[in-house]
Amino acid sequence: MLSRIGESMRFDLNSGQTKCISEDIKSNAMTVGKYSVVNFNEGYPVPDTHKLTVKVTSPYGNFYHHTDHVESGNYAFTAAEAGDYNACFWVPVHNPPVNVTVEFDWKTGFAAKDWSKVAKKGQVEMMELELKKLADAVSSIHDEMFYLREREDEMQKLNIETNSRMASLGVLSLVVCLSVAALQLWHLKTFFERKKLL
Repeated sequence: MLSRIGESMRFDLNSGQTKCISEDIKSNAMTVGKYSVVNFNEGYPVPDTHKLTVKVTSPYGNFYHHTDHVESGNYAFTAAEAGDYNACFWVPVHNPPVNVTVEFDWKTGFAAKDWSKVAKKGQVEMMELELKKLADAVSSIHDEMFYLREREDEMQKLNIETNSRMASLGVLSLVVCLSVAALQLWHLKTFFERKKLL
């Protein structure tokens, strides 16, 4: 019911390759993301060959985040457009090729808010914090219901349009079949008449 809650994920990326992760976000929804290169050699810095280029784009190609040659970073924005947002990761070509492990966390909607900071900022009691969480969850569910209702209306219009087109196509194919059958009967009749078999 809530906006999708992003979970932390880990993936491998070979040098010279791009990996894009897509998230369907509704307009005016808050989203936050955090990424970092996993350093398997603790105590040593991440080598330059393991640095990333990261781009986050909207469904219409607008850039919301872009960094070059970094080992970690984060982004946060409120979506202006509804649709699939892409976070693309790229490692430059190296010889010999390297394999980079990336840890990525992407949260949207209700899950994107940092409630621990809210508690520290206002120094509210636990009950007040829980009430704020519940009120925000209810608001998020309310918005999501309207969003789903709009999507359902769009799907119904599409179904009605598709059904009418299929009915038209069915009638057209029936007319073509009947026309071909009548033409075949006429051709056979004239053929047999010419051969004087009838």
